[in-house]
Amino acid sequence: MTAPEEAPRRQLTGQCLCGAVRYAVADEFVYALNCHCANCRRATGSAFKPFAGIERHKLAITQGEDRLLVFGERDAGDMHCGHCGSLLYSIVREGMYAHVTLGTLVDAPAIRPSAHIFVGSKAPWFTITDALPQYDEHVEPPAED
Repeated sequence: MTAPEEAPRRQLTGQCLCGAVRYAVADEFVYALNCHCANCRRATGSAFKPFAGIERHKLAITQGEDRLLVFGERDAGDMHCGHCGSLLYSIVREGMYAHVTLGTLVDAPAIRPSAHIFVGSKAPWFTITDALPQYDEHVEPPAED
């Protein structure tokens, strides 16, 4: 009897507002959260940043790598489109993980945010209305198995 073939991994696509930078990422996110910290609010221009964490090697720029604007460093910073400014992802956890901004995905991921973090510094004009757990500060995401 032969071993069943491994199912192909589903790839998601994402892009910035203007389309100059595009990426592919495996639909294998380890965690997803809504971050309400002041830096995420400023970077997105929104009340919070929904993001999903994945091992960095599972994310690839497919177009416009030369258009990336790095705020911080390539191993510990935010990656924006240098043309339109969209925040695409952040490199975190000692350069091992990418936090992909869910709003830049073209395709819907299987994962959904499971909690709100940095609620202690959320925008005072925004009210969280869902039933997800809320944490005043950071919550340690799970490590890769």
